[in-house]
Amino acid sequence: MPLTLNNGILLGSSISQLEEWAVSKGESSFRGRQIHEWLYQKGIKELDQITVLPKDWRISLQEQGVRVGRLIEIKRSVANDATTKLLLGTCDNENIETVGIPTQNRLTVCVSSQVGCPMQCKFCATGKGGFQRSLEVNEIVDQVLSVREAMDRRPSHIVFMGMGEPLLNIESVLESINCFNYDLGIGQRRITISTVGIVNTLPKLAELAVKILGRVQFTLAVSLHASNQKLRESLIPTAKAYPIKTLLEDCKHFVDISGRRVSFEYILLGNLNDQIEHAEELADLVGGFQSHVNLIAYNPIDGGEFSRPTMAQINNFRKTLERRGIAVSFRPSRGLDQNAACGQLRFQHAKNN
Repeated sequence: MPLTLNNGILLGSSISQLEEWAVSKGESSFRGRQIHEWLYQKGIKELDQITVLPKDWRISLQEQGVRVGRLIEIKRSVANDATTKLLLGTCDNENIETVGIPTQNRLTVCVSSQVGCPMQCKFCATGKGGFQRSLEVNEIVDQVLSVREAMDRRPSHIVFMGMGEPLLNIESVLESINCFNYDLGIGQRRITISTVGIVNTLPKLAELAVKILGRVQFTLAVSLHASNQKLRESLIPTAKAYPIKTLLEDCKHFVDISGRRVSFEYILLGNLNDQIEHAEELADLVGGFQSHVNLIAYNPIDGGEFSRPTMAQINNFRKTLERRGIAVSFRPSRGLDQNAACGQLRFQHAKNN
């Protein structure tokens, strides 16, 4: 393990890395364990807050440019159902979103993997703000800590369904999952990675996960959103380079490597992809291997060209899939009264500033 921190940032380091780093600085390995506790259990934001460390050493570390690596809360939006969205600022003056979605028995954190998104999906507010860069491990981990603090509750599940395309930032995403597992105690089976699909990356994801995490136990969620190639290209411009049948073959390869079923995310857009014939086409696509379809009703965004489907359309679509033997569920929308769709808080903040 390296004796240097990533850009002098503590957050995202494991207990063994921090122990070795402390020793490399002429301190006892015990100091590394203390830093680890204050980072992940106490959630400190500044080096000065680790009061168990000798003051002279804290001052010396600050002079060397060592930082905790936490983000700054810019804005908080709480919906009637307690869904909590945070707009967080980075050290280079960018901002990202994260969302805490509570139920009685769980708290799911929807995390971002990039600042903005290059995929330009036409129904998503994130793409309207453009793409700046991928997030570092500490910036991903911070989102879970920030939601924990804002909601005063321990997160139980994590979904990479916020801003950005996780498969364009694979290594940081997997390293952050490693941190969630071992430093925050959130198991892989409670973590989902969502992707619209990047050519030749699904097998790489499974192979890298085995290398970094030891085994693949997280859930892969593929954002399909269409039942045929032509319709998918009209919604996701980058799909032109990745035929839907090739994407499905790569999904099967992922299943072969990981032994885990694939979940297909399907946003229902009123009178566009929510008809019975679309459900029949979708059943033809995903039937025959370990898979599950998660239906999501479109969450309207300001200036958007799409509409939300009716409950009748949703129910008919779902029943058609069930009749064809497809495992399917419907995810109710959360935080509608506070514009909880991905990217909206950041987009509105940019317009107002």
